[in-house]
Amino acid sequence: MSHPYVLLSAAVSLDGYLDDTGPERLLLSSPADFDRVDEVRASVDAILVGAGTIRADNPRLLVNSASRRAARVADGRSEYPLKVTVSGSGDLDPAAKFWHTGGEKVVYTTDKGAERVRALGLGPATEVVSLGSGELDWRLLLDHLGEVRGVRRLMVEGGGHIHTQLLRQGLADELQLVLAPLFVGDPAAPRLFGPGPYQGGRLRLVETRSIGDVVLMRYEPTAPGVGGLSSAADRHWLGVACSLADQCPPSRTAFSVGAVVVAADGTELARGYSREGGDPVVHAEEAALAKISAGDARLASATVYSSLEPCARRASRPASCAQLILSAGVRRVVTAWREPDTFVQGADGSGVLSGAGVDVVVLGEYAGLAKGANLHLL
Repeated sequence: MSHPYVLLSAAVSLDGYLDDTGPERLLLSSPADFDRVDEVRASVDAILVGAGTIRADNPRLLVNSASRRAARVADGRSEYPLKVTVSGSGDLDPAAKFWHTGGEKVVYTTDKGAERVRALGLGPATEVVSLGSGELDWRLLLDHLGEVRGVRRLMVEGGGHIHTQLLRQGLADELQLVLAPLFVGDPAAPRLFGPGPYQGGRLRLVETRSIGDVVLMRYEPTAPGVGGLSSAADRHWLGVACSLADQCPPSRTAFSVGAVVVAADGTELARGYSREGGDPVVHAEEAALAKISAGDARLASATVYSSLEPCARRASRPASCAQLILSAGVRRVVTAWREPDTFVQGADGSGVLSGAGVDVVVLGEYAGLAKGANLHLL
């Protein structure tokens, strides 16, 4: 399934709080930063907040700038992004501003919660989607937003519980964090992130910017997913692999492929591409793995990203790329495109790897990108 790009947005105090415990909402952002947030809202397809945020802050979640709304309409989009909320219980206030401003809304809930929400009579502009009888499944929710509602960019504005869940499950593509120059210090006040198991590794800092007296920091996760489940970082690394294919010297008799090997903590171990270094028959995975010491203990928990599935058979070398991956001890591979029968009939490198116990994840939404450097062969 094709998930939306998930952007987490939050402002916190220097000691990590989202708010204080006073009757009025604590304004952490500066006026200039509120305008930046409005710009980000105008750029996305949907904005999501939890039911707790609706109860606590009563937000409208609108694009306030008339010129930005007009630009959306000129681009063929709705005036306002789709507004989304999540409530397992269906405990929602029909008088909240969320329901009475902007355009279409979606409520994701459970079977029991759906009955309760539908009884509120929120109107034809609100779709109620049940995700089943158990706990809310974020992957199902993102699948529905992407495949059914056509959402490609999703902005998540809270609360902290939702931010925590998305980060723990590796589903957040980006964190936009604004740091405000004040302290809250009240242990009863809400924090941005809760305790618990998060993905390992350091996030990648992609931007810092002063906006008045606050600082914007943008981070991207780096740690690969686990097993057969994909993560936001998997999409990033596979995109890198696909872009490496563009560096391949052209050939009429072989595909152009890029590959990256990434440790479990998000450290890039090596990268390679087909025909790298002037070798007319070297494959991308082969080139990347050759740059890593055979005794590197990180290989056992690493992930190989390849724009085309690793080859199962080849005439130019004694070992296929699938065999090289197995010999290196790698147990997880993420690829974009299954090998067509252009040069090898019935190629099934993914099957060879899966049969040996390797987790193979195919992110088909990247197939078009992987094919880009090979259009002359197709």
